[in-house]
Amino acid sequence: MRLCVIASIVILTAVAGLSYLAAAPPVHMAKVEFTADGKLKLPEGYREWVYVGASVTPNELNGGTALFPEFHSVYIDPESFAEYQKTGEYRDGTVMVKELAAVGGKEESSGKGYFMGTFNSLEVSIKDSKRFKDEPGSWGYFNFEYKGSVQKEADLHATVSCNKCHQKNAAKDFVFSQDYPVLRAAAPHLK
Repeated sequence: MRLCVIASIVILTAVAGLSYLAAAPPVHMAKVEFTADGKLKLPEGYREWVYVGASVTPNELNGGTALFPEFHSVYIDPESFAEYQKTGEYRDGTVMVKELAAVGGKEESSGKGYFMGTFNSLEVSIKDSKRFKDEPGSWGYFNFEYKGSVQKEADLHATVSCNKCHQKNAAKDFVFSQDYPVLRAAAPHLK
């Protein structure tokens, strides 16, 4: 009798564990959802993706007129990053998120420099050959503004306003791979 009770507990525990694993979506999967009218819903969990790196283009170093006078922190969904490591290509379905933050203070306890201020916006680029088949490289761009908090949905941004610069300056497939050591190191066999 005691052996039956122990066996039952072990079986129930295993079943409960398996049902949890089956029900929980993998953290690494890029969850991209659109509304019925084609707006992108704010991607969830992107800060748990692969952090590609950051850049800052302050006005002070750009004659007072930087195109984007802020910090850009960039993330890529893990599945696409893994594919990039193997092939050096951005797969169909790649999602990249760029958080834009204002330049805040210039002196902190660690010394003088440029430190992040408040978030300005969040930009998302998605490579989707079906949804964006008529866009260069099949990339679609979305901009989520911060208005107290970040917007929950965004319309497709005019591709010409983003892709013109990407087409002219990006090293590979409309992505500024050359500006991020994480991407350069991820596919060293491509150099």
